Amino acid sequence: MPSFDVVSEIDLQIVRNAVDQSNREVETRFDFRGVDCGFELRDKTISIHADEEFQLNQLEDMLKSRFARNKIDAACLKPGEMEASGKSKRKIYGLVEGVEKEIARNIVKLIKNSKLKVQSAIQGEQVRITGKKRDDLQAVMALLKESKIEIPIQFTNFRD
Repeated sequence: MPSFDVVSEIDLQIVRNAVDQSNREVETRFDFRGVDCGFELRDKTISIHADEEFQLNQLEDMLKSRFARNKIDAACLKPGEMEASGKSKRKIYGLVEGVEKEIARNIVKLIKNSKLKVQSAIQGEQVRITGKKRDDLQAVMALLKESKIEIPIQFTNFRD
C-alpha cells in the first residue's frame, strides 16, 4: 500500500552556511562599517545583534534573503523578543523543526475534509499518509502545498 510522510526538517549545515554568508556580507557592506553587529548560530537558535533597531531589521532582511538563496523556507524562523542591554540590541530566532501536534491535527482534519480515500496518522513529529492509489497520494500532496500551513513541510519516505 503506497504511503509517504509529511515532515518539517531543516538541514543545519545549510543554515550554518547561510549564517556564515550573512556574516561575510555584513563585513563587506559600507553601511555597517564600524558597527558592532552580526549573526551567531547556537544549537537551534540564531542570534542577531546590532547597535540600533533599524540595523536589526536590515540584518533580519539580509538573513531571510540568504535563506531564500540557499532554498530554506524563512517560515522556519520563529522570532523572539528584541532585547536591549546598554547600547546594544539583540534578537533571537528559534529554528522550528518537526510537525507540532496542533499543526498535525490541522493537517489530518484538512485531509479528512477533502474526502480523498486516504488514511492519515500522527506519528511523533510527522504525519503518515497511506492510500490505495498513488494518484490519491499525489492529490493529497497538491492539497497540502496549496493550504496555508504555518510551517514549511516536506514529503519524505514515499513508498509504492
